[in-house]
Amino acid sequence: MNTNLDTFLISSCEGQKLVIELLDLLKSRGERLCTAESCTGGLIASEIVRVPGSSEAFDGGVVSYSNEVKHNILGVSEEALNNFGAVSSEVVGQMAMGALKKFNCDYAVATSGIAGPGGGTAEKPVGLVWFGIASKQGLKTFYNIFQGNRTEIREKSVFYVLNKLFEIIVQNTTCTFVQ
Repeated sequence: MNTNLDTFLISSCEGQKLVIELLDLLKSRGERLCTAESCTGGLIASEIVRVPGSSEAFDGGVVSYSNEVKHNILGVSEEALNNFGAVSSEVVGQMAMGALKKFNCDYAVATSGIAGPGGGTAEKPVGLVWFGIASKQGLKTFYNIFQGNRTEIREKSVFYVLNKLFEIIVQNTTCTFVQ
């Protein structure tokens, strides 16, 4: 599987393969996934449910485009929103943890970014997307800055975070500990 997801578009065969492989992996482990999406606006959930049988591993998602929904539904603190802004590690991490708790899943992915064409600043340029992946083992947040138009940035974000989730799950599966 190609891991250079910067070139993927949502309709790509490689992207569809990634989603199928991710769902198969979750099913084989008896694990469940949920989403908390801001800039991707439900595209992650939509891509997942395109796959027949996805309900065996996917519970649902929240599109939390406004700060009020981030706070009221996902439990993101007003302090984090005010101090760091919606597009930040702190907020996306709280979004992921809030979804994990709300859906009682094994994994939650979250996105918050600036898809453009406006809204960017020197500190937070258009194309900046923060991601969060939460599990019962912990939380990881990370970001990428994508090039392209609004649609391309959002679509690239979908496959970027799903690829990272796949890598995390595989890493957790294949790690062995020596005592």
